[in-house]
Formats: sequence, C-alpha cells, structure tokens
Amino acid sequence: MNRRDTVLALLGLGAAPLAAEAQAAGRHAEELRIAIDGDAVLFSDETERVFQSDGLDAFTRHETVHALKPLPPGPFKPLLEALHRLQAAAGTDVPMRVRTALVTARSAPAQERAVRTRMDWNIAVDEALFLGGLDKGEFLKTFQPDFYFDDQRGHVESARQHVATGHVPFGIANQDRKAS
Repeated sequence: MNRRDTVLALLGLGAAPLAAEAQAAGRHAEELRIAIDGDAVLFSDETERVFQSDGLDAFTRHETVHALKPLPPGPFKPLLEALHRLQAAAGTDVPMRVRTALVTARSAPAQERAVRTRMDWNIAVDEALFLGGLDKGEFLKTFQPDFYFDDQRGHVESARQHVATGHVPFGIANQDRKAS
C-alpha cells in the first residue's frame, strides 16, 4: 500500500475516488498537505443551493444577512477536525507535519461566514484561499497538496492536472449525477 492509500485508509476516505494526472507527493516529503473545498464539502451546500437557484447577487445577499450564523457542516468537517487534532497533538518528534488549506470560490463579502464558521467550530487551517471564482487548479499547483477534495466536477478536472483530487459526490451540484 502506498503513502496515499495508507493515509486515505487511516482517514476513512475510500468514498472520495482520487484522480490525478500529476502528483505533488514527494515535493515536500516531511509534510502531508490536504486542501478542501468549502461549500458542499467542508460546509453544507446551503449556500450553493441559493447560488444555483437565484444567482450570484442572491448568494451575496444571503451570505451578508447570515454572516454571523455558522454554516452547517458538510461531509468533510470530520476530516478537517481530525487533521486539526493531529496538528495540535504533534510534537517536534513527529516525522510528518500536517498542513491544511481551505480552497474556495468564495470572495468578499461571503468569505466572512466561512471564517466565522471555522472559528465557531474551533478549527484552524494553515491556508485559506478565497478565489472569487478563479480557477482552482493554478492555486493548487502552487500550494502542492497531496490531496484536494471538491464537489464540483469542473474544479476536480482543473485540480487533477496538478494534484491527486477526490470528487465528493455531495450536494446540489451532484444531484443530476445521482439521478442518472
């Protein structure tokens, strides 16, 4: 079993199939880097549903009105919690450091709710990238995570050119796929 399969087995992530054309592993041999999308992955798809049904302006208004209300958890909140606990428990004698990133299409003012939600959950990340709809692949190429998880096929296709990428089949963006 290779490093990627071992880590996935330990984290119980067999449900997110990985695809990659390029691998970042080995570029940072003493770190395990994991990047996670926000809506419908770390958080529920509540706001993605608003965006899909009513557009960007409605999404922005919704997030502004609800900025102080934590987002409901998504399917990968337990993963980020586990990684956060590993980071907190790690001492200097730990052979591999864990580094995490939130990589989301959100931007101002919608990033406030995502930040406040993580604070409410008491979960830190090492990097938080609010890309405002920009292509995630190029940013992931720079961060070089060992794994990236996203719910939307377009983001998965962009990211998989640079890193091992898991599709998370959750939320409104995947409803049509589940029905077929």
